[in-house]
Amino acid sequence: MRTAFGATLTTICLLVAVSGCGLGTAGGRVLSGSLAGPVADVESLDGLDITIGSKNFTESILLGKMAISLLASAGADVTDLTNIPGSASSREAHLQGQIDAMWEYTGTGWIAYLGETKPIPDEQKQYRAVRDRDLEENDLVWLPPAPMNNTYGFAMTQETKKRLGITKLSQIKDVPVEDRTFCVESEFTNRPDGLPGMLKTYGIPQGKPNGVPDENLETFQTGAIYSATDAGKCSFGEVFTTDGRIKALDLFVLEDDKEYFPKYNVSLVVREEVIEEHPQIADLFAPVTKALTDEVLLELNARVDVDGEEAVDVAFDWLVDEGFLTED
Repeated sequence: MRTAFGATLTTICLLVAVSGCGLGTAGGRVLSGSLAGPVADVESLDGLDITIGSKNFTESILLGKMAISLLASAGADVTDLTNIPGSASSREAHLQGQIDAMWEYTGTGWIAYLGETKPIPDEQKQYRAVRDRDLEENDLVWLPPAPMNNTYGFAMTQETKKRLGITKLSQIKDVPVEDRTFCVESEFTNRPDGLPGMLKTYGIPQGKPNGVPDENLETFQTGAIYSATDAGKCSFGEVFTTDGRIKALDLFVLEDDKEYFPKYNVSLVVREEVIEEHPQIADLFAPVTKALTDEVLLELNARVDVDGEEAVDVAFDWLVDEGFLTED
C-alpha cells in the first residue's frame, strides 16, 4: 500500500511543475476573522506554520477551506494544499509530512489505507480502531469524528418511493424484478464493498432472472447518476449520502437497515508532532466537528455543486453563521 501510494505521488510530481512536491493543488484565497463563541478562548496559534490538504471533491475541499479559516483566525500561518487529485496522493503527502493536517473518513482509513476488508458497523468502534492503528503505525492523530456519515447509499425519486411503497434496502427484494433497476458506477459493480455484496447481504441474487438481471444495471459516471435517477432511468441510484444533489433533486435515500455499507465519519487527522506542540488544535476543532451533521453537509455541498458558489466562501460563511468566527 505505501509503495503504491509513493509511486503515484512520484508520478504526479514528475508531471506537474508546482511548488513543493507538485501535488497539483488549487490553493486560493484564505478567509479569516476572529475566533468567537465556543472557540473564542482557544489559545492563540501564533508561530504555527501548518499545511492543510484535501482531496479534489467538493466536500473534502469545503472542509479543508473550513480548517484553513479556523487556523488562520487563531493566528496560524496556513499553507493551502487543498484539491489534491486522488486519495493515494493526498495520503502519501500526509505520511511524508508535506501535509500537516487534513480531513479523512474513518471507512477510508480502515479499508483503503490500513488494508482491512471488513468494516466495523459501530461508528465509535470504527473510529477508535482507525485512530489507534494509524497513530501506532503512522504517527497520525485522528481527532474525534463528526456525526456526519458520507457513505454509499441508494436513492430514488419521491414518485418511485410512493409507487413502490418502500423506504429500506431490505424491501427491494419485495419489488417486482422489472422495477429492480439500478444506476451505478462501473467500479461499484465489482468492488467488494459495492453492489455485489449489498445484493448478497439483502438476499437478492445478482445476474439472475429472479434477482437483478444484468440488463437491469446501467452504468454512469458518478455525477451523472443523480440526474439519471431523477429522470427515471432506474429505480435506484448509487449516491454518496451527503451529496448536495440529493437535496436539490429531492431524492430519498433508502435506509441501510442491515448496516452493509461502511461508516465514513469525517475526522481531522493531524501529524502527531504538530498536535503535541500545539494541543489547542483539538480544542479549536472539537465544537466545529460536532456541528458537522449530514444535514449541514448536504446544504453546504449543494451551495457549491448546485448553486455554483465558491467552496472558500461557503466554508467561511458557515463558520460565521454558526458563531465560530466573526468577520474582522
